[in-house]
Amino acid sequence: MTQADMAAQIAGKDGFIAALDQSGGSTPKALRLYGVPETAWTTEQEMFDLIHQMRTRIIKSPAFTGDKVIGAILFEQTMDRDIDGVPTAEYLWKQRRVVPFLKVDKGLAEASDGVKLMKPMPNLDATLERAVAKGIFGTKMRSVVDAADAKGIAAIVDQQFEVGRQILGHGLVPILEPEVTISIADKAEAEDMLLAEITKHLDDIPAGQRIMLKLTLPTKANLYKPLVDDPRVMRVVALSGGYTRDEANEKLAQNTGVIASFSRALTEGLSADQGDDEFNAVLAGAIDSIYEASRAG
Repeated sequence: MTQADMAAQIAGKDGFIAALDQSGGSTPKALRLYGVPETAWTTEQEMFDLIHQMRTRIIKSPAFTGDKVIGAILFEQTMDRDIDGVPTAEYLWKQRRVVPFLKVDKGLAEASDGVKLMKPMPNLDATLERAVAKGIFGTKMRSVVDAADAKGIAAIVDQQFEVGRQILGHGLVPILEPEVTISIADKAEAEDMLLAEITKHLDDIPAGQRIMLKLTLPTKANLYKPLVDDPRVMRVVALSGGYTRDEANEKLAQNTGVIASFSRALTEGLSADQGDDEFNAVLAGAIDSIYEASRAG
């Protein structure tokens, strides 16, 4: 059974999850880092065509397989597109043995109480139904903690778990991502508050179901080990959060049982101008280093 095979891979296999889910707001920066300036497109459609070409090149690279990349998070438009005439999620699983996830949030609301909650998602049920039909295994949704504010952090975790239960209702595994901004002065305190709130909410998960968590690499190594060990948590993954790949790998290796889910740190060093041999070599090096850091942890 495909769903059971995907669950076994995500829950127990060595490797990491690639975050290929840049949305409209973050796509220009991702393309710029890839060597494609904003002058290269005139419409949003052209911009999304370019980022799909980049993602396709990554996914089809020889190193991008389930041997080390156990999952990949997709933007909704990527899910709706094809690779070599095959729907992207189907291509990932059947051709690369990589488990497909879908980013479902619609961006961040205005800051309040030191956090940015997710914007409302009125069409979420319809999106989840499409995701199931396209062979998606799980979802991801991001909100942001900018201060150690108890009220704000409680609100952000409440929202993540509330939407998470809605996602579980469709048979999908939600990745809850309450990101803590790495540059804030009270990051360690915010992480302590976040851990306490998440721990409290784990009792809300329906019996027999599991969630995943995507968290900022903590100031205190192994802070999230209790979450790694909790049977209601399928996997704890870490975002790179603005750290360089080397910094993120170093911090990741200090956190037992946590694996990577990097975006910019994965694509660091890739360029549209590179020939296939150079591109594939750079990507293979990145995948190897992130894989080893995920295993070391």
